[in-house]
Amino acid sequence: MRHELQNTRFMRWLDQRTGIWHMTHEALDEPIPGGARWAYVFGSGLLYILLSQIVTGVFLAMYYVASADHAHTTVEYITKQVTAGSFIRSLHMYGSSAMVVTLLVHLGQTYFFGSYKGRREILWMSGLILFSLVIGMAFTGYLLPWDQKAYFATAVGTNIAGEVPLIGDWLKALMRGGTEMGTLTLSRFFVAHVFLIPGTIFLFVGTHIYLFRKAGSAGPINEDPITPKQKPEQFYPKQVLMDFVFATILIGTLGLLSYLSPVELGPKANPSDTQFLPRPEWYYLPIFQWLKYWAGAWAVIGIVVIPGVVAALLVALPFMDRKLERRPWKRPVASFSFAIVLCGLIFLGWQSGHEDSTDPAVAKQLVKQTEETETFMNTKFQPEMMGSPLLIAAPLSPEAAKGKKVFVDNSCDGCHGDNGQGTENGPKLIGVSLKFDHDEMVKVLHNPTKKMRDGNMDPVDISDEDMNLLISYLNSLK
Repeated sequence: MRHELQNTRFMRWLDQRTGIWHMTHEALDEPIPGGARWAYVFGSGLLYILLSQIVTGVFLAMYYVASADHAHTTVEYITKQVTAGSFIRSLHMYGSSAMVVTLLVHLGQTYFFGSYKGRREILWMSGLILFSLVIGMAFTGYLLPWDQKAYFATAVGTNIAGEVPLIGDWLKALMRGGTEMGTLTLSRFFVAHVFLIPGTIFLFVGTHIYLFRKAGSAGPINEDPITPKQKPEQFYPKQVLMDFVFATILIGTLGLLSYLSPVELGPKANPSDTQFLPRPEWYYLPIFQWLKYWAGAWAVIGIVVIPGVVAALLVALPFMDRKLERRPWKRPVASFSFAIVLCGLIFLGWQSGHEDSTDPAVAKQLVKQTEETETFMNTKFQPEMMGSPLLIAAPLSPEAAKGKKVFVDNSCDGCHGDNGQGTENGPKLIGVSLKFDHDEMVKVLHNPTKKMRDGNMDPVDISDEDMNLLISYLNSLK
């Protein structure tokens, strides 16, 4: 079929100008020592997830505003109002976890199979750089929703950067755009997440693929990494089919998760909330737990020295392990070392959850935070209205004008401000009719919610006629 397509007049014309068939030949006819295997699908799977992240990220960026005032509202709008917005956002967030998992499997497989041997030192290092960039993407993207969890988890992360000797304060200020977290922090994280890190990832993905093609497939663990001896098999069609099946499984799994269990959004970040307990995503939990054991003057050892030594050993691995032996059981030191680190990370992640569940105060607070998130997700979207003098000055209907008098006579403007624009003592009421219908508004005015009562909201005890007039006025605040 490929040859028939290649011989068509249009494809011959295109090939003369672009060399497309030469590139296709290089891509599909690559020899694989020992033949196609399911163990080789993870690299192609990572490329698919990257493509998915790009597509979903572009859709999300169309609605997003990177400012402390509007970021949370725009993400809430995506989640609650935009058609398939919650699904796309969930696909993007689950995709980030899938990329971390697939990359860890790919890295572990390369390590255990000894695929870094045989003139593949730079290929290995480019893979480590890509791993660091993916972790950076996850970190910078985590803040963008600007909810409670994102804000406080990122505050902890930037504080950790401040512990680095000599440059810690400078690094923390660079990340935050100052001493505190705000719009400048969001702007910098957004630029890093959307432009700087993806651009660097594209560069190193291209470099990684080029170096892989240059060195060739290492083959199975009993193969010579420099001079393969086993019978090769072309990448097309068997390995292509395996990669396609794996990508289909990824598509189905991510889509099913996004549909059945959409990612939640918590309440807007409140920096003055001293009770909130930050907990990062699962792939950062081991680091979060690890840092608990290094406080005060010892922090530099846990934050810089030990991770730095581990990173240096990983980079230097192909230069230290020069033997061509690749079977894991014939490399006990390397295999055992990797197993210790992996088991240590799994244990630290488990330990973090275990400590949270066994501490009554912590467990109670975490349950409360979960309930607040669920309550927020169940409330209708309330648009963020800008106080436009032209809209506020618009003529009121006779009922709304009488309702405004009821509003003032009951001192509602004392907390909610003139024309319901809001004050420090009470939230704005502009757009409240989009959040509650008439019956719901009557109910909440007669019986304020706990959150309203905590904000000193008293029940509105007025006649049914005045209540209808008041609601008519509130409905006019758009």
